Amino acid sequence: MHKYKMENNCFDQLKMAVMNLKKQANKKNEGSLAYVKGGLSTFFEAQDALSAIHQKLEADGTEKVEGSMTQKLENVLNRASNTADTLFQEVLGRKDKADSTRNALNVLQRFKFLFNLPLNIERNIQKGDYDVVINDYEKAKSLFGKTEVQVFKKYYAEVETRIEALRELLLDKLLETPSTLHDQKRYIRYISDLHASGDPAWQCIGAQHQWILQLMHSCKESYVKEQKGNPLLHSPLMDLDGDVHPSPIGHLSQTASLKRGSSFQSGRDDAWRYKVPQQVAFVEKLTKLVVSQLPNFWKLWISYVNGSLFSETAEKSGQMERSKKNARQKQNDFKKMIQEMMQSLVRLIRGALLPFSLREGELRQYGGWEMKSELSGQWLTHVIQTVRLTYESLTALEIPNDMLQIIQDLILDLRVRCIMVTLQHTAEDVKRLAEKEDWVVDNEGLTSLPSQFEQCIIQSLQSLKSVIDCKPGEASVFQQHKTQEDVCQLSINIMQVFIDYLEQLSTKPDGDIDTTHLSVDVSSPDLFGSIHEDTSLSSEQRLLIVLSNCCYLERHTFINIAEHFEKHGFQGVEKITQVSMESLKELDQRLFEIYIEAKADPIVGSLEPGIYAGYFDWKDCLVPTGVRNYLKEALVNIIAVHAEVFTISKELVPRVLSRIVEAVSEELSRLMQCVSSFSKNGALQARLEIFALRDTVAVYLTPESNSSFKQALEALPQLSSGADKKLLEELLNKFKSSMHLQLTCFQAASSAMMKT
Repeated sequence: MHKYKMENNCFDQLKMAVMNLKKQANKKNEGSLAYVKGGLSTFFEAQDALSAIHQKLEADGTEKVEGSMTQKLENVLNRASNTADTLFQEVLGRKDKADSTRNALNVLQRFKFLFNLPLNIERNIQKGDYDVVINDYEKAKSLFGKTEVQVFKKYYAEVETRIEALRELLLDKLLETPSTLHDQKRYIRYISDLHASGDPAWQCIGAQHQWILQLMHSCKESYVKEQKGNPLLHSPLMDLDGDVHPSPIGHLSQTASLKRGSSFQSGRDDAWRYKVPQQVAFVEKLTKLVVSQLPNFWKLWISYVNGSLFSETAEKSGQMERSKKNARQKQNDFKKMIQEMMQSLVRLIRGALLPFSLREGELRQYGGWEMKSELSGQWLTHVIQTVRLTYESLTALEIPNDMLQIIQDLILDLRVRCIMVTLQHTAEDVKRLAEKEDWVVDNEGLTSLPSQFEQCIIQSLQSLKSVIDCKPGEASVFQQHKTQEDVCQLSINIMQVFIDYLEQLSTKPDGDIDTTHLSVDVSSPDLFGSIHEDTSLSSEQRLLIVLSNCCYLERHTFINIAEHFEKHGFQGVEKITQVSMESLKELDQRLFEIYIEAKADPIVGSLEPGIYAGYFDWKDCLVPTGVRNYLKEALVNIIAVHAEVFTISKELVPRVLSRIVEAVSEELSRLMQCVSSFSKNGALQARLEIFALRDTVAVYLTPESNSSFKQALEALPQLSSGADKKLLEELLNKFKSSMHLQLTCFQAASSAMMKT
């Protein structure tokens, strides 16, 4: 019910609204009609007046003028017009011309930007105001790019012609070398803003890639020709210092040259240039070239990848996106460019320093050097430092490590080669060292040779410290088994060279020995001054000096050298030490036997003739009155050997005297055992001489010599009476008393041995 009432109310309201609209429409019609009714009388009056005038005119015209009543008026007007034309034609013509000129000027003024644009473009190009040209071109293109007006089309075509020439000019400037990164980016932006076809950024990258490769090979050619005696004229292509503004990263090579140049002159003056080997100077120049050029090349690529070559505004976003898309498509191509440059760098260095590491075809392209002599270890160390700094510079650019691995491989090969060459040259230095032996002996019985040899090895190893130590990312130089074996063999060779030269020194002819001055301990008695008065060394003295050096080498030098080998990370030190020690001991034993033979044989050989001098017979001899002269002479000869050895080296005395005593006791035992029979006096005489010899050299007795003396005594008849024993004791004391001065050396040796 309620709903029904609401519907009735709405309908009533609509009916009322319709009635109101009808009333408003009626009022409007009534207003217009009332207006017409109010002015109707006026309209009729006007109509009547016009009709009367028309009738009057028709009546007058019919009576007085033939034809139309307006004919006369027309004629008058025509004559007036002709007269006016005659009077004002020139003025009106000038007016039309002025209007036409004014309109043309208005057009020129309005569109003077387009008409002046070709000339302005040429002027701005000459001034280098490329930004102005690009802005004007953009404006003209937006205004007249699609015009149908012929004059506008003509002038706009002129603009396009000049813009195309500008595109070509900017592309030429972009591909021109050398150029800075700033200029390259600027030209790329200009060319892109001019809507040039193609990819100017990638063209620039390709051109820079080829130019850097060309620079590297030109650098090699110039140094190779200079090495062969044909120095090139100064080439602008190689004058990078003047034409290229190095990037901040390039300063690393300059500061590094100061760091690395402690033992090398790093100045670029002529003196330095002629002192440094051509290969080293080439590597310096080549790496400087790469470090100065590659950063800009890499940064250009990074800008190409991230789109920063273009302004980061809304209208340039399309260019940025296209640049990023192109860069993604060309990543592999750019990687190949970097790899090609790294390969060229490494192969050029290998061609100069490691030609044997290149294949024949590569050697023809990257080699060509005259290898008169191999670089020393010092220069190779310098080159390694240079290449390491180059690697650090390239790493600082955040170039991926896989692209730089080839440089790490080169550094490893250079480090291995440097170690090999240094050890080889050390062997040569050792030879020259041995040739300078001055034979001046100190109080320890040593010449300066062992110390000089040790210092030579230590200096050689110290020079290799920076080479052996691994920089970040580098592998151990001893990681390959072959390298370990080669280094071990070269180390053994150095030791063997020294040992061989020791042997040569010991057997050097007398005429080849320089006069020397032997120095001895001033606190020791100079028993045999004749050795010092004679300034030439005998072969036996040289043997003793070499033997003394051998002892010191075995006990100290070789052990110290082994410790230094271990300290510097050498592998196979035990083998080096073992082989060297064995060889040294063999030499020592060989020289010792030579010396013993030279000294013992005369003494041993004099015993038998001395015993039987004067037709002496053990079976028929007088009562002993003392030790016979042959034994005294033997003892004096032993004392002479003692003096000779003591003068050179006190430490050798026990070793030498023990062997001499062994030889003499063995010979004396043999002679006693060869006697068929002894008389009482003969047995007493023999026992006296055996006791005299044994007691005198007691401090140097060994199990072998003791056994010989024991066998000699066993070959004699035993003393039967106390009188004989007393006589033996008296004669023995008499001998010791009479020979006290001569036997002092044995007593001094005995006390010295007791102290030790």
